[in-house]
Amino acid sequence: MSGHSKWATTKRQKAVVDAKRGALFTKIANQIAIAARSGADPNMNPSLAMMLEKARQANMPKANIERAIARVSDKSAAALNEETYEGYGPGGVGIIIEVATDNKNRTMPEVRNTLNKNGGRMADPGSVMFQFARKGYIEIGETGEDAMMTVLDSGAEDVEEGDDGLEIITAPNDLMKVRQTLIEAGLTVNTAELRYIPTSVISVADDDGEKLSRLLDALDDLDDVTAVHTNAE
Repeated sequence: MSGHSKWATTKRQKAVVDAKRGALFTKIANQIAIAARSGADPNMNPSLAMMLEKARQANMPKANIERAIARVSDKSAAALNEETYEGYGPGGVGIIIEVATDNKNRTMPEVRNTLNKNGGRMADPGSVMFQFARKGYIEIGETGEDAMMTVLDSGAEDVEEGDDGLEIITAPNDLMKVRQTLIEAGLTVNTAELRYIPTSVISVADDDGEKLSRLLDALDDLDDVTAVHTNAE
């Protein structure tokens, strides 16, 4: 898979403790609220359907989901906005940071300070983004030739074997269509989301790898950050 990186996203599983679960639910709720602006019916709104699936996989309570959708019509709720920041990490790797925030004057300094404290720095808009492509990303639990042929016939752009199944790349607009095709074929879809996929990767030395891991975890722990991507190999 061109540009595949084990560091492509920091959505790694962490210890399931109440504080972490609550933070995860808040992040997902913000994403649901933003997606619901285009319509509260997931059958007519693929972005919302994708976020609801993410909430289901995280075992997010139904009440939390309903509140997030209702936020769209709540005139007293602070408006949420999606922002994307760019930065560099240890070893010169590029980092894309997606956030959902009701106050970018708070969020941007938090992101900048986290980068600075962990061996990174903020980058000018566009200076990192050109090294990535926006793609649909799907993980399924199955492996083997039959599963791979089903994936390729579904309209996916690329597929390769990962640690726990097949990792699939699609065009952004084809993500939900390919996902539904795989489900109808009886395959187990574990993840389906939009990601920034690196078009090429940068090798990271062991020392820089440890620093990068700490930086990515620190960014992911920020309340407003919804996803972090990097082109480190």
